[in-house]
Amino acid sequence: MLQKLFGDKKFWGSMLTLAIPIAIQNLLTSSFTLIDTLMVGQLGDVSLAAVGMAGQWSWLLNMVIFGICSGASVFFAQYFGDGNKKGFLHTYGLALFSGLAVAIVFLLVGFFAPGAVISIFNRDPAVLEAGISYLKIAVFSYPAIMVNMLINIVLRSTERVKLPMVVAFFTTILNAFLDYGLIFGAFGLPELGIRGAAIATVISAWSGPVIIFVVTAFLQDDIFFAPIREMLGFNKEFVKDFFKRALPVVFNETLWGLGTVVYNIIFGNLGYEYTAAISILRTFENIAFAFFVGLNNAACVMIGQDIGSGETKEGVNKAARFMVLVPAAGLFAGALIALFREQLIGIFNMGGTISRTTLEAARGIMLVYAIELAVRNIPYVAIVGVFRSGGDTKKGMKYDLLSLWCISVPATILAAFVLKLPFVAVFACSYICEDYLKSFLCIKYFRTRRWIQPVTENGKKGLESYLLEEKERKEHGKRKTA
Repeated sequence: MLQKLFGDKKFWGSMLTLAIPIAIQNLLTSSFTLIDTLMVGQLGDVSLAAVGMAGQWSWLLNMVIFGICSGASVFFAQYFGDGNKKGFLHTYGLALFSGLAVAIVFLLVGFFAPGAVISIFNRDPAVLEAGISYLKIAVFSYPAIMVNMLINIVLRSTERVKLPMVVAFFTTILNAFLDYGLIFGAFGLPELGIRGAAIATVISAWSGPVIIFVVTAFLQDDIFFAPIREMLGFNKEFVKDFFKRALPVVFNETLWGLGTVVYNIIFGNLGYEYTAAISILRTFENIAFAFFVGLNNAACVMIGQDIGSGETKEGVNKAARFMVLVPAAGLFAGALIALFREQLIGIFNMGGTISRTTLEAARGIMLVYAIELAVRNIPYVAIVGVFRSGGDTKKGMKYDLLSLWCISVPATILAAFVLKLPFVAVFACSYICEDYLKSFLCIKYFRTRRWIQPVTENGKKGLESYLLEEKERKEHGKRKTA
């Protein structure tokens, strides 16, 4: 069985070629948060909690944007596999202008009502004041975040994964330099404290897409610099089909992101020390997540291209491999995190400014995260890597929202404010109640093959042939058994 799943050298070559650069790029991007958290952490619990709370607004934006881009990736991968350049450009144009509209709305709300945003998560006066000063500057990175995410999706879907990785390396170095200089007044720069971290984030965020556009302009890229009339030349039917598949993803990611925000509101109301502990965990969670982003993006591209070009059987075989590979990687990563969690958490307290309550809470929730990591990645690879690349954007949404809003959020509120369980137990409740049912449902649906829903004509013909072949195989098996 394992030989059948993983004995294909071509699969490993394609997967690693895509996954490694994407993972490295996401690891570098995640280091933005790590660098901010490490340096702001030297200013104390209040500043650390403030940046964490302000970051929840950008986290929610990221979920909405990811929904738009992930919905678009269904079309990007299948159109690229089918060689449909016109459909590819229409998807890019529609996703770009939709995403920018969302980013500008988040920017305006965060700039003109920062106090209202921060107070959702924490109303401690000191945290509120610091969070407002950070958010009013950081919001100007939002359009750049959106553009960067979309162009990275485009480059990944066309198997050009090295350029984003190199650019991410440069922007990470720039962010570290600006963070240190502007927070502490080094390198001749002004000492701005928490506001310096926000300025560094804005400059670094904009540098990424600017560099990519300059490089692709030099290479005469025919996607990013296609005429506007080609990008926006879609008809009503195309828009209808795009949003029919994209809106469930946007809805899914937005409400899932909102659920994470609700969790953080719950945790924040248990004490700002716990908010700081969550900030520490999220930093390492983002770093670990980078590797799974690489694997799942590779899955999305490889499976989507096969489904779009009509190679349905090959796409299904690759999907089965990823459904085993990603949770197995989660098991390994979880073991490493559990083993070295003391050393990892200690990085944040090098200046001795983090309270004992925060450190103890961070140790507990990091162990919960490590134990849960393998199970947590089952629905992730199924929904994002397999179902969406196959064209099915609705089933994952139903599973996500059922597990989150109908089970996990109510159970976490009950654990925190009715049963008044310890913080680590409340955190564990949020994970366990969300992941186990969803994993079971995803595995069950994966086996039905109903997630294969091509958007291209070749893909639809390939699906018909695959289903006919499967039917004949089953009938032959029954006759042989009889």
